Amino acid sequence: MSDAGLRELEREVISCRLCPRLVAWREEVARVKRASFTSEEYWGKPLPGFGDPDAGVLVIGLAPAAHGGNRTGRIFTGDRSGDWLFGSLYRTGFANQPTSVARDDGLTLTGAYIAAAVRCAPPANKPMPAERDNCLPYLVREVGLLESVRVIVTLGSFAWDATLRVLAALEVAVPRPRPKFGHGASVEVGPFTLLGCFHPSQQNTFTGKLTEPMIDSVFGRARELVR
Repeated sequence: MSDAGLRELEREVISCRLCPRLVAWREEVARVKRASFTSEEYWGKPLPGFGDPDAGVLVIGLAPAAHGGNRTGRIFTGDRSGDWLFGSLYRTGFANQPTSVARDDGLTLTGAYIAAAVRCAPPANKPMPAERDNCLPYLVREVGLLESVRVIVTLGSFAWDATLRVLAALEVAVPRPRPKFGHGASVEVGPFTLLGCFHPSQQNTFTGKLTEPMIDSVFGRARELVR
């Protein structure tokens, strides 16, 4: 693992302006704000990954939430999806607390690192293919720098697809036919085990498509694989 490399990557991610649509949206959201957060200063920039640089488990999400990570400056922090994710990481021994509301709230990850396929909040949570492709090299470099990672948990099909693209870019042999996403899906891809998990979005958690035992089973499996 290269601390210097991760710090340099973080600086590059935060300063990125490659996608005009995403730049305009993230900055508009940060300027207009949600009524309940009017007193807060929004981050309004791309989000780097964070966590344990010696992690054995890498968690990859879709993108920051407009009033979550785009507000707090930390992916999955300050929104309902994050409450589900960090709650599960706490219950399975990867996080020291079950919630995260701000960048400086004391959250520490041990054995896990969190990143996203797209680093800016996209309108309607739907990045365009070109925006995904612009962001992909950051994730390629991140995976290369996180030398201890052996398990990659993808939150949703978008992250699953992006991860397979990342591994192909790293010249890892991706199985053919291309593995399909599903909750609980598990596939060996070179030195990595790829695990699929439904995204902890409100659309999935409110409807019962994703339950706490379901998400805990994925992170429990990840824990077993890196022991």
